[in-house]
Amino acid sequence: MDLELTGRVALVVGGRGYIGAAVADRLRAEGATVVVASRSAAGSEDGVAIDTADQASVDAGIARVMERHGRIDALVVTAAPSAGTLDPAKKSDPEQVLTAVDGKALGFLRVANAVLPVQRAAGFGRVVVVSGQNAYLSGNITASLRNTAVSVIAKNLADESAGTGVTVNVVNPGLVTDTPKAEVQRGGPGDSSPEQIADLIAFLVSPRSVVSGESISIAHRVLGSITI
Repeated sequence: MDLELTGRVALVVGGRGYIGAAVADRLRAEGATVVVASRSAAGSEDGVAIDTADQASVDAGIARVMERHGRIDALVVTAAPSAGTLDPAKKSDPEQVLTAVDGKALGFLRVANAVLPVQRAAGFGRVVVVSGQNAYLSGNITASLRNTAVSVIAKNLADESAGTGVTVNVVNPGLVTDTPKAEVQRGGPGDSSPEQIADLIAFLVSPRSVVSGESISIAHRVLGSITI
């Protein structure tokens, strides 16, 4: 299937990370012009420096992309502190919760708020953010809330963009690994690889997709859990 991404401009925030790099490679393979954003991307030919914790950095980075390319057809946000940086002993600590929500959910919101007006004005745009299946699990307030907040934000942005030609969606992986197992344990999600996630995102950012307002689990959604 031709995903009709040739000539499209895609901004991948966190595009040097484990998932983001795979997404950038996949979109390039589909013919898109990919701009990689990270805190350390300044000066690179295909990159732009953006710190999602700093609105001024976000605004300046988006302005540079627009100066270079004049458009941002697709925004993919994979940037967020790793779950491994969260202290399990502080899973209910308000300060850790606040920091985690800011680092993941509000970082996404800052970038989306800067890009969506450009896409709405153009009458076309695709926004995808990578979150996680901890949004479906209790037992760790920090992990649950930072992922749930992403989904709530994305749904609100999708609704605000309804009818404009712009879509907003969330992709929720479980464990991400180079060698995903086929087996799924009860009470847990399925494994996925960065390349599998990139394949899904490539479809969601293409003009072929009209899906919007969805939080989509890649691999198996938590086994034994029903959410309606």
